[in-house]
Order: sequence, then C-alpha cells, then structure tokens
Amino acid sequence: GGAPRREMLLAVGPGDEGRARAFAALGIDRPAAEAAVEGAAPVRAAKRDTLRVVKALRRRFDVAGADPNYVHRPSLVPNDTFYVHQWHYPAMKLPQAWNVTTGTPAGGGNAPIVAVVDTGVVINHPDFFGQLVQGYDFISNSVSARDGSGIDPDPDDPGDGATAGQHSWHGTHVAGTVAAASNNGLGVAGVAWGAKVMPIRVLGAGGGTSYDIIQGIRYAARLSNDSGTLPARRADVLNLSLGCLACFAQTSQDAYTAVRAAGVVVVAAAGNENTSQRGYPASYDGVVSVSAVDMALARAPYSNYGDRVDVAAPGGDTSVDRDGNGYADGVLSTLVNESRQPIYSFLQGTSMASPHVAGVVALMKAACPTLGPDGLDGLLASGMMTVDRGAAGRDDVYGHGLVDALAAVSNCGTPPPATLSVTPSRLDFGTSATSFTLTASKVGAGALAVSFLDDAGWLTVTPATVDAEGIGTYTATVSRTGLTAGIHTATITFTAAPATITVPVTLQVGTGSGAGNAGHLYFLLVDFSTNPPRTVAQAEGNPSSGLYPFALGNVPSGTYFLVAGTDSDDDDFICDDGEACGAYPTIGVPTPIDATQSRSGLGFSAGFEVPLGSASPGGAAGKQGFRLLDGAKRVEVAP
Repeated sequence: GGAPRREMLLAVGPGDEGRARAFAALGIDRPAAEAAVEGAAPVRAAKRDTLRVVKALRRRFDVAGADPNYVHRPSLVPNDTFYVHQWHYPAMKLPQAWNVTTGTPAGGGNAPIVAVVDTGVVINHPDFFGQLVQGYDFISNSVSARDGSGIDPDPDDPGDGATAGQHSWHGTHVAGTVAAASNNGLGVAGVAWGAKVMPIRVLGAGGGTSYDIIQGIRYAARLSNDSGTLPARRADVLNLSLGCLACFAQTSQDAYTAVRAAGVVVVAAAGNENTSQRGYPASYDGVVSVSAVDMALARAPYSNYGDRVDVAAPGGDTSVDRDGNGYADGVLSTLVNESRQPIYSFLQGTSMASPHVAGVVALMKAACPTLGPDGLDGLLASGMMTVDRGAAGRDDVYGHGLVDALAAVSNCGTPPPATLSVTPSRLDFGTSATSFTLTASKVGAGALAVSFLDDAGWLTVTPATVDAEGIGTYTATVSRTGLTAGIHTATITFTAAPATITVPVTLQVGTGSGAGNAGHLYFLLVDFSTNPPRTVAQAEGNPSSGLYPFALGNVPSGTYFLVAGTDSDDDDFICDDGEACGAYPTIGVPTPIDATQSRSGLGFSAGFEVPLGSASPGGAAGKQGFRLLDGAKRVEVAP
C-alpha cells in the first residue's frame, strides 16, 4: 500500500523464507542461538523480528521514517443493559483493564474463584448462570439459618430478615459486583466475569457468628472444617463484606493466618460506622482492608478509616445524585425482590467497595496465576495497583490509594521494589517500662540497607537479631536516671532509601509537671481469649496528687489485659476520640498480666496526648472502644 514520498505499508514476507529474504536485504544478523530459543514462542519472535526490520529501515538514507504498525482496539465496554449506570467501574479504570483480561486465564487454565462469605446468593438469578461453583451453608443455628436446618451444602439465600420485607439479599448484591455474567446483553456487568463465585453462607437472621465464619473461610481454603467436605478447588480470593467493631479474637486471627498460608488472598470491608475504631475481620493481620469512596472519589461519609485501611474502592453514596441521572449514586448490582424475583438495585457501603477489590484480585490471578498474598501486599505497598489520593503515600482514608484495575493487571507480574515496614509504630514506656522490641520487615523484592538512630540520651536502640540488610528485631531501652519529673519524648528513625520511618517514643517520670487530672477513669481487666472478649473486673476513680489508686478484686485466675479510660461524653464507651486512654504497661505495647496470684505495682499512664494506633490487647491494633454497661457492674467489650 501507499506510494513513494508518503506513507507506505510494508510487511515482512510470509514464513521463515520471507523473513530470511527481508533480513538479507536489510543486512540484519539474527543470532542463531536466539532463533532457537524463540522457536518455542513464535508470536514473540515475530514481534521482535518486526522491530528489527523497523530499526534497519530507520538507518537507511532513503527512508524518512519507519514505525511499527500498531494495533488499536476499542476499550471493552460490555453490552449489559444497565452497565451505563455502573459509574463505579470507569472510576477504577476497569474498562481498560478488561482489554488485558476479563478474568478468563490465557491458555485455558482454571478460572479464578472468589469465595463470597456472606448471606449466600439467590442461585437462580439470571446474572449468575454459569458463574457459580459449589459452595456451602455454615450457619449452625437453625433459627438464624431460616432454611429449616443447620449447616448443609445449599448456600442459596432464603432471606436474612426476621420477617418478610426485611431481607437484605446482601450476598447476592456482593456476588454480582464480583462476577455477574457480563457482555451478555442482560442486567449488569461484574468486575471479573471470567471468574467464578463460591457462595459461602454464614450470615442469617440476626447476623452471623465468628465460629460459623471461621468454618466458612476454612472450607473455601480447602482446610478441615465442620462440613467434613472440601471443595474441588480452593478459592483464590475471599471477600468478607461483614464485620463488627472491637471484636478481636485470637481464634479468628489464627484462622485468617491459616487461610492466608494456604495461598488465599483475603479482602474485607473496613466498616460503615464513620470511625477510626478498628473493625474485624478487616483489621486482622494478613487481611486487605477496603474503605469506600463516593462518585467524587472522596471518602464516603459512612466509611471507616484508620491505620489498618489498605486500599479504597467505590462504595457509593445513595444520599445524592451528582450526575443528575435520576438515580442515587450507589453501586448498582444484582438483587431480588421479596418474591425472590431478579432485580437490580443501588446500594452503598464498604460492603460494596470490598468486592470491587476482590474482583480486581481475580483479574490479577487470571493475568498472573502465581500471584499470592505476599506478592499482592508488595504491589499494594509500592503503589503498583492503586492511584494515590489524599496525603502523599499511605494514609488512613485511602490506604495505599484508590484501586486501579488497569495498573493492577498490568503490574501483577512485576516484583514490587523492596520497602521497609517497622512495628510497632510508636513506643510509650509509661511510668515503669524499660525495654521494648521493634521489628523491621521487608516487603517486596530487592536489596535494602537499613540504618537507625535515636535522638535522646536516655534512649538506646541496639540490634538484637538482624540480617546483613538490617532486617530483624531491635531492642529499645530507656533510663530514667537524672530525668526530671514529667513526660519526655524522643524519636527513633529507621532509614532504607528512599523510605524513612519515624517511631515516636514517650516515657513518664513521676507524676509529671502539672499532670494528674485526666478526669474520672474506669479501669477494666479484659480477657481476650474469649469470643467476644469479656471484662472480668472493673474499678473507677478520681486522681489524688496526680495518681489514680485502684484495686480490682475477685479476679478469676487467668491472663488478662489492663486498660483504663474516661467516658466524658457519657456514651458508655471509654477511649473514644477525645477521651483519655491507657493500658498496662503502655498503650503502645500492652502486655498480658498473669493473674494467678495477687499483683501490685501495676502502674501505667493514661492521658489525652498519647497517639494511638499501634499494638493493643490481644494482638489487635489501635484502641478497642470498651463499653460500660453500668459503673457498678462488670463491663464488657462492645461487640
């Protein structure tokens, strides 16, 4: 095509013979060893040979210019009837990502499986035809299950309301976002329509219990569980659009750790209470916590936030109609009416945001089948699957940023650069502690060179067990000798170019200058080995000369955590934002107390200036929000 002195379309001759003639005419020398290696990948070889021809043409004096004849494609837009109202997909560059993969693995491998751990799904919804694999119903209480039995192999959702008209059909909406049948001229599109959904029913009338949820996630990961059965293939991703505040349980943490060790990525909703208080399972170690944004890509007004948020995704805001299309700005997905007839509806919540991320992970698994939880963590931390929003770098609203589906599927096979993580994020030595351990960890691939320094004479940091890169544990010790009464502050700085991590340090000597009145304090002794945690003893009091004498009697033998705080707003919660809080020996690194015999000298500091957000009782992180039932009675942790 074309003619001299304007664009011409050239092609390397057909087959190896034509390619050889072109190479000879242009003086291209193709190494024999390379040709042998590329013989097993003919498409790659053809592309590389085309580029060789382009470069050779550019070197000729009689050629003004030469470029590859690139192939352009339209961005894939599915033809589902209501896709036009799914604003949340373009917001995360999903149409561009679909040009790379829709969730169907290249080469005909197994489709990724996303376990939706929820209320089950209405299986006969037309947007689920061909999209489901065998799941299970793990609701052990037959009344809550509403299907006439305890656990059984049928994850179909009969409704989770106590009476007709109160059903949420929550899991049906979540599953539609993950993988509704798409580009079929019907209904809505799913994020990863080439993937499959494994419905796991754990929520019934009144919600669901930690125990049932544990059985459900173990089943999805092909670990032993109460059903006595295992799925044909384990799930690649778990989505948990469920949760509770201040409900850490070590048993649950262990279960999520086991699921992650099995190679399963766990994604969970951060919660909808508009609080920085930690919710679970999103705040468990090893779980990807998802906050929600609205159509303007700002934090949705209900979305939880805090130091455990990893990533943000569209969750919608049904209180507004920013685009003026006559529909509230919620997330549109599959649903049914009270007669279980298929409909499509707009809902809002971090419950809607979480399956967007789970679906993107399924797309990544299709593009990069060997991707595992550790690799995903590295991609998140390095910003290779997000668009940074809010404060530069990780922040408590967006985590590492707004999920970017195109970046995620484009970078999933790229090892993320090494980054440094230091825990805990702060140290508070209180009035008596003298030594704490810091752990420096590496996320991603590549070398690091870790250095550290402290900026106070009373503070000493020494390596305990570290490798050649400086990754490992460090011991921070303090000496109060010669220090004046009061609160002293310092900083430990870890550097691994280009990252710099600072760890604030505080300690108290005596009562402190002007210290002594944090208000009326409640002292709680909490057992975190139970689910939910329970308070076994309570005391309260006012300060005397800067100190709060307290005693806790009739304590059962056991191991507990000691916490204290005020309830200045009279909402029956201590340690709310703006209220005093403390824990023994420090709110930064609390330590369990062995109460097999009487104990004394359990002094610690409580106040308003202590920044929270590092480790807290039971291995959880951040403050717990302890609820007072009655000042004269025992208290319990809020569920």
